[in-house]
Amino acid sequence: MSGSGADFSMADFLGAITDTVRPSTARPVVVHAAELERLPADQVHNPTELSIAGRLPTTTFEIFRQTIPAGLSSDMQRHYHETVHYVIAGFGHSEVEDTTESWSTGDFVYTPPWTWHRHYNDSTEEPVEFLTIENSRLLGVLGLVRRQSAGLATVAEARARFKETPS
Repeated sequence: MSGSGADFSMADFLGAITDTVRPSTARPVVVHAAELERLPADQVHNPTELSIAGRLPTTTFEIFRQTIPAGLSSDMQRHYHETVHYVIAGFGHSEVEDTTESWSTGDFVYTPPWTWHRHYNDSTEEPVEFLTIENSRLLGVLGLVRRQSAGLATVAEARARFKETPS
């Protein structure tokens, strides 16, 4: 079997690794909405509500349901892990360093590692609901966990607080 090129066969490749990669017995396969674990407010540091699907046996990523109440925002923060927010419902905008982008239901919002960012709910009546997926567990296994919060600040205020100049 060839590892690449014209003679490469995905079926042969997958067949060759079946002795190495075994089916996982990790369970539960489903965590129901009522089983999500709400993080205590003192761990969130902003007006949003974060609930984690903590019973899922993932080893490299975490999944949260995040709610931003009408007219409010998350905190200005940065962290070593990557994050993708899927907008379940609502509309708003995000600041990621010096970029501001609008989003709405069905959109994906990507936050690169170690970038100041904040997510805003632009509705005065309805909450924003995100499905948030991050590779924080993988970085935790590698000993690379770091997160900073500047509270309800702007990017410029966060940079000043942490004594940085724009990149």
